[in-house]
Amino acid sequence: LYIIFSHTFGGFFMQRFDLDFKHSSICFAIKHMRLAKVKGYFESFQANIQIQDILNFEQFNIHFEIDVASLSTNDVPRDTHLISADFFHADKYPKIIFTGTDMEKLTKNAYLLGGNLTIKEVTNYVKFNVLYNGHAISPTGTEVHSFTCISSIKRSDFGLMYNKMLESGNMLIDNEVEITVELELFS
Repeated sequence: LYIIFSHTFGGFFMQRFDLDFKHSSICFAIKHMRLAKVKGYFESFQANIQIQDILNFEQFNIHFEIDVASLSTNDVPRDTHLISADFFHADKYPKIIFTGTDMEKLTKNAYLLGGNLTIKEVTNYVKFNVLYNGHAISPTGTEVHSFTCISSIKRSDFGLMYNKMLESGNMLIDNEVEITVELELFS
């Protein structure tokens, strides 16, 4: 957990936001044999989120670190294979890192967040469509803000090359990975 604090960044007042981990998730989906999507999530991640104005994002710091070994698809043999050297090689590359670099406000509640995503020491610029779902006061009296962030990446861009050709001519695992991040933040 992070200690709540505020500070000045480049002359701007920045407010620190913490994640409500019970109501936040980092999930992915990928097609298997070009048929059904296999879905998974990461059970452990940390975030440093500081924002001047949570509705405008003119000044912000956003940094996520995901613990690769916490990956789960609810299938232990598959999860063991995914964190092995064939895929993420969690022993050598224990973290997936995202650092936000730019934010464009599209509409009142929609944004485009750009940033650097690092997997297996390969860094690529990615964009997330961000929807502000609103805010509410929790039963404990804390103001909570909710966001849904969606992106799509090609796993080959990050050195995740493992695959097998099927008799049908299709590949066992699709190259495109859908990412969905659900966040509840409080200050």
